[in-house]
Amino acid sequence: MDRSSGVIMHISSLPGKYGIGTFGEEAYKFGDFLKEAGQKYWQILPLGPTSFGDSPYQSFSAFAGNPYFIDFDLLRKDGLLEKEDYESVDFGSNEEDIDYGIIFQNKMKVLRKAYENSKSKDIKELKLFIEEEDAWLDDYALYMSVKNSFDLRSWQTWDEDIRLRKPEAMFKYKEELKDDISYWKFLQFEFFKQWTKLKTYLNELGIEIIGDMPIYVAEDSADVWANPDAFMLDKETLRPLKVAGCPPDIFSATGQLWGNPIYDWNHMEKDHYRWWIDRIRQSFKIYDVLRIDHFKGFESYWSIPYGDKTAENGEWVKGPGIKVFNAIKDALGDVNIIAEDLGTLTEETIKLRNDTGYPGMKILTFAFDSDYNNPFLPHNYDKNFIVYTGTHDNDTVRGWMEKTGEKEHVEKAIEYLKLTEEEGYSWGFIRSAWSSVADIAIAQMQDFLDLGNSARMNLPSTLGINWRWRMKARAYDNKLAKRMKEMTKIYGRYVEEDKQL
Repeated sequence: MDRSSGVIMHISSLPGKYGIGTFGEEAYKFGDFLKEAGQKYWQILPLGPTSFGDSPYQSFSAFAGNPYFIDFDLLRKDGLLEKEDYESVDFGSNEEDIDYGIIFQNKMKVLRKAYENSKSKDIKELKLFIEEEDAWLDDYALYMSVKNSFDLRSWQTWDEDIRLRKPEAMFKYKEELKDDISYWKFLQFEFFKQWTKLKTYLNELGIEIIGDMPIYVAEDSADVWANPDAFMLDKETLRPLKVAGCPPDIFSATGQLWGNPIYDWNHMEKDHYRWWIDRIRQSFKIYDVLRIDHFKGFESYWSIPYGDKTAENGEWVKGPGIKVFNAIKDALGDVNIIAEDLGTLTEETIKLRNDTGYPGMKILTFAFDSDYNNPFLPHNYDKNFIVYTGTHDNDTVRGWMEKTGEKEHVEKAIEYLKLTEEEGYSWGFIRSAWSSVADIAIAQMQDFLDLGNSARMNLPSTLGINWRWRMKARAYDNKLAKRMKEMTKIYGRYVEEDKQL
């Protein structure tokens, strides 16, 4: 990887008129801004359709896209909507906050109208898309249609015949829900059409997309329902036998119970990791670089009995290790993957990361709670890392300095990073990340804007307050782009200039 830099901000956080960020005009404007600011990477969160809690890390599908990001104005240009279909609809009144309840109720109604209008058009690209993506699209569209017919309940509570995918039930629901199935396929077509056009534009500017992949999938997902053999499920009832999480530690006496089904790695090995290869292949259709969350889980994972209320009774189980990545490389060649290697690292996990050659991660706000041996301090980095001021799971720099960090940790940061009020603490952290030896440096857009924790994206283990932040319209300008570009040049991360030398 060239020495370079970028910004992390999800699509949902883009400004705009319709309640949530989309693939429309504001996304193109932000791409132009990143170009002007001399940045190479735009890192986003997972793009999958979200479920309860609105987390992009708990999705109905590891392959599908989130219809919330489909832009109405682009649908209007294609003759699928009129302005009056959506301009007076309520999508929420706070430009800095996403009201997911209103988005769910009102955006999906407008998208249904676009689908109804599409029936009078012969969209050849739609037919081709359905043919090309049938490996996952058929199951996903059927899953969403059946789910709606059961009042959005988890597939684990559906009638037994369709829950167990009995052939006669599959045929019955495909016939009864034929129109609804076509609707869900149409939404995926529009999602990928709009995203592909935006990504092409960004790539032509020299900007690459870093995507994000949760290691696990949600129990309530088309992935588990359609591929039960790939997971540790009871073969008769299809209830999970084991679920994922983290063991108790100083932060949580009972550990973290995530609840995601555990992969049946023995079955996957016999199948030559086909499901994982398909998933990675799909990811590189939509991203240029892929961050895999909880990389440690490939080396060993915390396995908890299904039905437990806490993670205390779990146990460490060895994962597939390098075998799955060798299979991916054999099938797809060299792929640009970032290993999310945060948390307590064992020698085995470090060895796995090194064996793959994937870069790991460093979080600068984690660097000041111990002595000079802290691995997150810049003097302990080597090149094959991505350094972040913080990610979606962390405080903003300003939030950490003002409210979250222990007083002695904050003082240590001020001393080590040579922070001053004149420069601004957020910019002092950015400068320190940009000046480090790490190949890539990335900061949250919130840090470039010097925002506090009211702009924090996610506070783990909480519900109802996360994934809601949106950037104000006109929050960024030429002055900010100039400052970003100057710093990027000073520390040798301005790739375009380097290529001219």
